[in-house]
Amino acid sequence: MNFITMAANLNEPINSISVTMGKAERQLAIKEIIATKDIASQEELAKELWRRGFEANQATLSRDMKELGIAKVITAEGARYQLQPDHEAQRLKTLLAYEIETIQANDCLVIIKTLRGRASGVAEILDQLAIPDILGTIAGDNTIFIAPTSSKKIPALVKRIKEIVLQTEAK
Repeated sequence: MNFITMAANLNEPINSISVTMGKAERQLAIKEIIATKDIASQEELAKELWRRGFEANQATLSRDMKELGIAKVITAEGARYQLQPDHEAQRLKTLLAYEIETIQANDCLVIIKTLRGRASGVAEILDQLAIPDILGTIAGDNTIFIAPTSSKKIPALVKRIKEIVLQTEAK
């Protein structure tokens, strides 16, 4: 069965509401599918996307999987697609550079100012990066309070966040 004839061969019902969904929504769906199901082929992935209301040909799936850092790995159950954590972390770090406006600190907190409405997303990315010196984050609309594990670690934490944002080794 190929991707073109697949729609006629699915036996499962799909949502009858036709919705135009973009690349970001499709890529999010791909990540969710890969994270929750054992997918061994692009054909299986295309079927799962179809069930969620997305149409994607093989070329589109290949591009999406490359952009998302999805690779086929050998497991005890056979070959499966998996999201490569290093690629995802790099993609998240790149997003930070666009979202963060300033990074400041005092004796007890690190404060990050972001673009309006982006603090929550930036805080979530910082949390996902699992930086050891961060105890926790609290986000408002455009401000993030970062609680360090120790006030003594604030200078190192600020340096580390700047390294991530600038994608360089800070001096």
